Amino acid sequence: MLIPFEEMPKSSRIWIYQSDRKMSDEEIALTDEILKDFVSNWAAHSTPLKASYILRYNRFIILAVDQEYHAASGCSIDASVRVIQDLEQRFGIDLLDKMNVTYKTGEYIAHKSLIDFKKMAKEKAVNANTVVFNNLVNTIEEFEDFWEVPAGESWHSRFF
Repeated sequence: MLIPFEEMPKSSRIWIYQSDRKMSDEEIALTDEILKDFVSNWAAHSTPLKASYILRYNRFIILAVDQEYHAASGCSIDASVRVIQDLEQRFGIDLLDKMNVTYKTGEYIAHKSLIDFKKMAKEKAVNANTVVFNNLVNTIEEFEDFWEVPAGESWHSRFF
């Protein structure tokens, strides 16, 4: 059952998928329709999940499940990954590669491979104050507090 994201408990489990490029407004509108349908019907072992999603910066898909109401199962998580894979194929984007870094340069959002980001850190093109998206956060509470953070305060700090 679809719950507005802002009404989800802070302890809700999240999964973040980042696109390797900015999605067009048309792609975002279609993604919104697809996710609204999927999340409205998302279930684990025939039990509806209290779930939600948000789209951020035309790049990020964040899915959330209230695990205290009913936990997502392996099969229900697999179903969500299939939806993400469908979006990848439909739009020719990469949403599942976790070996990439997305960060801010002013108001612009950049996306680099982990290897390139590491090189940029050595060359001082990015630094510990560069705002990165820490997609390893696990809950809405962590998302709100630690998703957009200076690189020096995230797992990216090992590059500086």
